Amino acid sequence: MGKLNQIDKAAENKGSGINTLWQFIKFIFVSLGACIVQVVTLAILYNIPAIKELSDTAFHWWVFDYPVIEGERCGLALFISANVANVLAQIVAFFINKEKTFNSSANTAVTLPIYIVFTIALVCFSAWLNPVIFQLCVNKFNLGSGLALTIATAVCSALQFFLYFPVDKILFHKKKEEK
Repeated sequence: MGKLNQIDKAAENKGSGINTLWQFIKFIFVSLGACIVQVVTLAILYNIPAIKELSDTAFHWWVFDYPVIEGERCGLALFISANVANVLAQIVAFFINKEKTFNSSANTAVTLPIYIVFTIALVCFSAWLNPVIFQLCVNKFNLGSGLALTIATAVCSALQFFLYFPVDKILFHKKKEEK
């Protein structure tokens, strides 16, 4: 039995409060990893020449407002980069949290669609909030687009962190059977 499994067992034996606290600590590390995946993916996508070219193309649809700000790379390039990076990070987080954080044997065919619907709602919220924060950083605080994008992404990532833990705790409640 691995060290992580030993700690999992010890936390489980201490009661549900300690077990939840231990799961939250593991969730923090997984979320940090997902955040790193998101920021790195964002930086890579945002600098791909074909996506860079879309910086001068404003994107306005429904509640999503990604305008072109003079002298800054944003617009459709920001929309594509931020949202693809967000979705990729959530896919990584789903599988790691299911297996390692919650040691769950919950049926992926049941939990994944629920997770996808929740993720789509959260990505839509983040897709709305990200350019709001981005524009605030650029227009009010005179930050460059790279730093503004990183700050906006970090804020959205932090909000998602606090919303995903209770959802994951409910979705992945079924424990793996001992071998």
